[in-house]
This record gives sequence, C-alpha cells and structure tokens, in this order.
Amino acid sequence: MTRKYLFAIAMTVATLIATAIAYPHLPATVTTHWDINGRPNGFSAKWMLFLVPGLMAGLITLTWRLPWLSPKQFEVDDFRLTSGYLMVITVGLLAYVDALILWNGLGHEFGISRAAMVGAAVFLMLLGNVMGKVRRNFYIGVRTPWALANERVWNATQRVAAKAFVVAGFVGVVLTLLGLQLWFLAAIAVGALIPVGYSLYFYKLLERRGEL
Repeated sequence: MTRKYLFAIAMTVATLIATAIAYPHLPATVTTHWDINGRPNGFSAKWMLFLVPGLMAGLITLTWRLPWLSPKQFEVDDFRLTSGYLMVITVGLLAYVDALILWNGLGHEFGISRAAMVGAAVFLMLLGNVMGKVRRNFYIGVRTPWALANERVWNATQRVAAKAFVVAGFVGVVLTLLGLQLWFLAAIAVGALIPVGYSLYFYKLLERRGEL
C-alpha cells in the first residue's frame, strides 16, 4: 500500500475520531449548508456526520479498485500515481469540510461559508496541477463525448483544463478574501466550462481537417 493510501486512511480515521469525540457535545440538528452570504440554509441530524468518513473510506476503496473496473484501452494504471494524488486531495477536502461543520456545531462562530469557498478554490488549483497527466478513462478528468472519442482531443482538453482550473482557483481565492462570493461562483463556472467548450472546438477542428 502506497504512502498516498496510508495518508488518506489516516485522514479518514482522524475524521471519524474527531466526529465521535464531538458527537456528545453537538446539538441534535447541525447546520450542514450555508448560502453564499454565510446564512444557514441546510440542516441534518448529527448522526449523519458519520457519513463523511464513510464517504471518504468509499472513495479510497473505489480508487483502489479502479484498475480492475477500467476496460482495456482506458486503463487507470497508466496514471496510477496521479489518480492516487487526486484521491488524497479529495479525501482532504472532505475532511476539511467535516472539520468546519464540527467546529461550527460546537458553537464557534466564524465565516464558515468563506472558509469553505477558499477550501474549494484551493482544491481546484491542486486538481489543475495534475490534470495534464490524466490519461483517457471513464472516471477521472474532463470526460466529454469528444474527449473520450479521440486521444488527441482528450490530452489537449486535460491540458486546457489544468490551466483553467489553476487560474479559476486562484481567482476564486482572491475574490472570496475580498468578499466577492458571487464572483467566486462565476469564476469557478467559467473555469469548468472552458475545457468543455475547447473539447468540442478541437474535435470539430480535427474533423474538418480529416484527422480523426
């Protein structure tokens, strides 16, 4: 088992322990969602917080089994180090969000909506950092029909996504710290849509040239 898996398992166990320790001190219903201005608008029974470490464990297991699940010519083994990295940062994001919810549930008032947005933006930058290394598969990456249909389109799309995600994440952090949360959502949406649009554009370009 690689260090990435051990680290992800450690974060999962830590999240489970933190939830168990905080559980007796939490109200019966905890806030689990806030609007863009930080006002609570979603609530759950506190026992549901145990679903987060369960989700983390499920993600680790799924990543471990992806090579077996992947069909030939779309193997995840070709970028196993990258898929492990993506698993770790996703598990880390879940642990971070769970920590924010627990801290708030214990009665600590702070800008949780802004903290969550910054965390999401940093996650997007970390994601973009390795997108160019993701090879064609059915589970990870910008999986548009045009990218899946052609390896050149796939590779070009992931490289564009890498740049778009890093820029969108950085802009998102800045906008959130400036209190411009609505513009944060716009930046994230643009960053997500750019590689999708490019995928279609590049596919049609190759199609016109007769290079598909």
